[in-house]
Amino acid sequence: MRSFPRRLRRAWRAFRQEPSPRITRGNFRAPTGFAPLEPAQQAVVDDFHRLYYEQRGEARKTVILSWFGWRMLKCPMDLWTYQEIIAETRPQLIIESGTRWGGGALFLASMLDLQGHGRLLSIDIDTEPNRPQHPRIEYLAGSSIDPAIVETVRRAAAGKRTLVILDSDHHAAHVAKELEIYPEFVSPGGYLIVDDTNIGGNPVWQDEDAGPMAAVKEFLASTDAFVADRDRERFMMTMNPLGFLRRVG
Repeated sequence: MRSFPRRLRRAWRAFRQEPSPRITRGNFRAPTGFAPLEPAQQAVVDDFHRLYYEQRGEARKTVILSWFGWRMLKCPMDLWTYQEIIAETRPQLIIESGTRWGGGALFLASMLDLQGHGRLLSIDIDTEPNRPQHPRIEYLAGSSIDPAIVETVRRAAAGKRTLVILDSDHHAAHVAKELEIYPEFVSPGGYLIVDDTNIGGNPVWQDEDAGPMAAVKEFLASTDAFVADRDRERFMMTMNPLGFLRRVG
């Protein structure tokens, strides 16, 4: 028993010598200034998009991914773009509306770990019983447009560089309401990302609702403070066409 404290001290010293998960941020920026695809090229991309999204099994199984064993609904190319935006803008807070299983929240928290700072607020009306737990994640139960939730977000975002990702209810009316609220939290030079603007026939899953794309177009027509950063679509296929919105004012 007398040797236990000594072993404990050795273990503690070894733990303190473990490398931090933070990594040094490089200066490389992805290329920009891409010309739009030619119509024939865009048709090829759209055909693959529909194949990827709709024809690989029921319930669009290709976009059900995992991050360290936790499920999420994302496109791998969009996740790569997320990490580039995080590395470039260094958010102190990420606001995510739409948690679902929590794999996306864990991915974002992992990116914050790598940069060495930041926290995530993830909002959803559903309370899944088994979501990943992480010290940077705070789950908020409720609607992203509920005044109480919005006030909690407003207090958390005060004075912070903030990235917003809207990925909850994809009806055009709901996204339009989110776009009345959440732009105020985005820092100049930062991003507001509207997910799944590809639905509503852009080019997939067309039904009676116009979807997020319609809300984005209406929002962009009403403001000069945000622009659609089409360079963030350089991988050509994205679930968020016209949805990477950069604050310029």
